[in-house]
Amino acid sequence: MLDKASYSKQPKCLVALDSIIFGFDGEQLKILLVKRGPNPTVQTWSLMGGWLAPNENLERSAERILFELTGLKNVYLEQLYTFGDVDRDPIERTVSVAYFALINIEHIDSTLSQAYHAEWFPVSKMPKELLFDHRQMIDLAINKLRYKAALHPLGFELLPEKFTIPQLQKLYEAIFQTTFDKRNFSRKILSTRLLVKLKEKQKSSKKGAYLYQVDQEKYETYSNSFLNFVSNSAF
Repeated sequence: MLDKASYSKQPKCLVALDSIIFGFDGEQLKILLVKRGPNPTVQTWSLMGGWLAPNENLERSAERILFELTGLKNVYLEQLYTFGDVDRDPIERTVSVAYFALINIEHIDSTLSQAYHAEWFPVSKMPKELLFDHRQMIDLAINKLRYKAALHPLGFELLPEKFTIPQLQKLYEAIFQTTFDKRNFSRKILSTRLLVKLKEKQKSSKKGAYLYQVDQEKYETYSNSFLNFVSNSAF
């Protein structure tokens, strides 16, 4: 019978939400980590996270936690997986729902590092020791990012508002840890018709590469479409 009395007899379990936050600095795909741990004398690198509030659903809680930690709203945020091994948290039984976020690295305020001891790490050079099962979370998030970036246009979430085709190619090469043929990549990306070519050129470029913007209307229309940016052999 489903009643309050029967519910109250059940053991309680904490629910945490951990955020795998990806950024791109123009050369490398990076992940944001903070220093914390169960032992106050030994600080361990960790994902950012928080607790599910009783009056929140998971999505609202994940958005709130991300905003509290980074000051950012309306960023790409997607539920990844639920981690529930009995001994994953040595302090108390805790289930963690992991989300991955894609942000423009330039939007992160410098005060973040002071408040949370946060630091960006290239995904290829992360600390060996991470808190609890956070390494497993990150590995799974990287694989999911590669899968989705190959099929959907979500890679644009990591770029500034204006960018060049070479910058976009560097991003995809950083995500997939490979190199792409310049002509083929450019032709494939432009064939999607998701980009708007601007009259402006990149000032720092010797040849003055043209800048592009994402056509927001088309992006929203095709954000869940299978555009096949990258061949299956890349991931």
